[in-house]
Order: sequence, then structure tokens, then C-alpha cells
Amino acid sequence: MTSQDALVHYGLVKAHIKWGVFFLLVGLLAGFIYSLQFIHHYPFDGISFLSAGRMRLVHTNAIAYGFLVNGFTGCLYYAVPRLTGKPVHSIKLGWFLHIALQFTVLATALGLLLGKAQAVEWGETPTGFEPGSFVPNWIPCDLLVAVFAIGLAVQMSIPLIKSRQKKMYVSSWYITAGLIWTILTYAMGNVIPEWFLPGTAGAAVVGLYIHDLVGLFVTPMGWGLMYFFVPIILKKPIWSHSLSIIGFWALAFFYPLNGVHHFLLSPIPMYVQYGAILATMAVEVVVTTVVVNFFGTLWGRGKAVRENIAIRWFYTGMVMYFITCLQCAYHTTVGAQKIIHFTDWVPGHAHLVMFGVFSFWLIGIFTWLWPRITGYEWHNRNMLFTQYWLIIVGLGVMFVDLTIGGLIHGFMQANLNPWMDIIRAEIPIWIVRTFSGGMIVVGYGLFLYNMWMTARGGSGPYKEESHIYDGPEWKVEGSHG
Repeated sequence: MTSQDALVHYGLVKAHIKWGVFFLLVGLLAGFIYSLQFIHHYPFDGISFLSAGRMRLVHTNAIAYGFLVNGFTGCLYYAVPRLTGKPVHSIKLGWFLHIALQFTVLATALGLLLGKAQAVEWGETPTGFEPGSFVPNWIPCDLLVAVFAIGLAVQMSIPLIKSRQKKMYVSSWYITAGLIWTILTYAMGNVIPEWFLPGTAGAAVVGLYIHDLVGLFVTPMGWGLMYFFVPIILKKPIWSHSLSIIGFWALAFFYPLNGVHHFLLSPIPMYVQYGAILATMAVEVVVTTVVVNFFGTLWGRGKAVRENIAIRWFYTGMVMYFITCLQCAYHTTVGAQKIIHFTDWVPGHAHLVMFGVFSFWLIGIFTWLWPRITGYEWHNRNMLFTQYWLIIVGLGVMFVDLTIGGLIHGFMQANLNPWMDIIRAEIPIWIVRTFSGGMIVVGYGLFLYNMWMTARGGSGPYKEESHIYDGPEWKVEGSHG
């Protein structure tokens, strides 16, 4: 065991990953079931507890809080001690936060099914009170999420402050900022609209919250971890440290201004809407600098995308991130919004960024970490590649399918076609969406089975050697077969 290994509490890393992959399965199954209502095969018609609207909230919240928060937290427990040379603040606090997070996610899911959701997109976590009052009606999940966010910030900030490194590496910049931004963003989106700003003013703040949760929590954590793991796996320093810092500060400046683009053509003042459009376009420049930096790092190691499955997940996600941000810069213009707003274009875009980018990155990290934290080699290495192709093809088909469906819907609506004609035109699109979602669920099921069997012994004890993937079979770097 190396000195850096001694800094890492592998029990916390493993626990958060295990719960994260479980909640991703819950989220994917809920999304698949929800899609069945569009093709008239919803299995729970007439059962309010399991109605499609509530199932959709379970789908989004299980992935947002159950998978992404657990996944990022587990990775932070691995990365932060290695970045700083210091252990996290408290192992006891770590286990308390772990238990609190799982309880909160489960209480949130049950509260959503019971109809206790808050009317805030991506912030449906129950407040625990009747709307606009202090009459209790459920567990205060909002408060529990805030407590977890503050506790995690304390847990990770102390080693970052005490770091042995006088100069912070860019991963530390992203992680530190993400911890702070998350607390501020969550408080803004889940307190102000519910209690202080009803109507249009509240909607503007909700728009900021929706996008800032992605841009000021998910994005800095995702990019921070990529800046940590990619150089380690490629055994090569990041291409440009200066470019990485430019990307960080550009994100900090432009991303908080984006949120109102969710409410274009609304009563919100037009100068605010135009400002959001310009900021959204500027973010594409930010993304370009980061993507260029990572592809510059890959220069001379291009075969790693073919041979290393973790790197393949990482760089597939990077390409998708560039596509989604380019798409976002276009579809937030007023002219495009007139066509695609409230159509299937939007969920197509959202699935590509939240699943095709950040979930792909986490799956890639889990692929690399799991043998190291279980002590066993992967049970079936070929299955890792089968899973990759099932998921990437399934998501690609879903994205193209929903984008086409959004254009069909938008142009038919602009031409004043009867609503039922639009629905009939969309049904084939929805059938393909369900089929592609099934491919994703099957691919992910293979990954979970492989993780389970690996934890039980895999294909043998893990050896601390540098592995590369050569097609479906691995070989040790430097060997000849």
C-alpha cells in the first residue's frame, strides 16, 4: 500500500459508489416505465401513488441526488486526499453524511410518490411543510439536503485548506468552488421561490436554479474529477494548466447568468432574457477551451480511446458535452425557441448532457476504481465493452429520435396543425424512445452484474499493475500478449 492509499478511506468510496449505482438503476427503470405512457402501455394507470407524473419525478431525482451526488461524493473521497496529501476531516462525519444522504434520497422518493413535491423543477424535494406555510406535512428533505451539502463542504474543504501543495491544481479549484456554489445554489432555488417570490419573479429564480445546479455543482465536480483522473490514467500531465484556469474562471463568470434562457418568451424582462442568451453562447467558448485542453492531453496517446475503456467513457462524454453546449448556444435563440420550446427536443438535449456526459464520466471512473477498491479484477472484461456499446447506441438513437420528434412537433404546431394530429405523428418517435431506453437499461444491467461478480471475487485478485485494454481483452502494459 502506498502512502497515498493510506490517506484514502476506501470504505466510504465503495459505499457511495454502491448506493450511487443502485439509485441510477432506480432512476433508469423509473424513466423507462414513464416512457410507456406515451405508447399506451403504462402499467400503473389509475394508481395515483404510481402515476406517470410522480414516476417522472422519481426518475429525475433518483439520478440527480441518488446517483450524481453519491457518485461525485465517492470520487471526492478518493481524489481530495490524493490532491492535498491530507485525509478528509472526519471518518465519523463521513459515515454520518453517507447515512443521511441515503435516508434523504429514499425519503424524497417516497414523498414524491405521496404527492409532497415542491413546485420547483429539479428542486421537487419536499420542504416538509404545506406550500407557503409552516404546517408540517412530511420529512423536511430540503433541509436535509442543505445539511448534507454543508457537511460535505466542511469534510472536503479542511484538507483542501491544509493541502501540502502551495499551488492548487485545477481540480482543487473546481472542487472547492463546486462545494461553495452548491450550498448557495440549493438555498436560492429551494427557499426563495417557495417562500418569498411567487409568480414571474420566482420563475426567474427557478430558471437560475435549474441551470446553476448543472453549471455550478455537476459541471465543476465533473470537470474537476476529469482533470484528476485523465492525467493519471494516461500517465501524462494536462496539456495546458493556463488554459484550464481560463476555463474555470470563464465558467464562474458566464454560467450563473444562463438560467433565464429556460423562460424565454415569458413575462420576464427581455433585457434579462437577451443577457441569458449571450451568456449561454459565451459558455460554448468556455467548453471549447476545456475540450481542446483534454484533446491536447490525449495527443500522442490516441490509442488509449480504443484500448482503455475508462478513457473511452471520458472522451465520449467530452464529445457529447461539446455537442450539447453547441446545441444549447443555438436553441436558446429566440427564433429557435419559437419552434422547439415544450417539445421532445428539450428532453433529448437534457438526456445527452446529464446521462451522456456526467453519467458517462462517473461510469468511466467507476470502471477504473472498482477493481482497486474491491481488490479483484473485473469478472468479465468483454462485458465492459458490450455494455458500452449498448448504452452509447441506445443514447445516440434516443437523442436523434427526440431531436427529430421535437422538430416535427414544433413545425406542426407553428403551422397550426390540430393537436391530435401532432400526437399521432409523435407516436412512432415515442416507440423508438422506449426501445432505445430499453437498450440503455440492459447495458447498465450488465454493468451492475459485472460489478456484483467482481466484488465477489472477479477473475482473481487485483494486481497493482498498469492495465490497458486491447480490444475486448486486457494485457499488462509492456507485455506482448
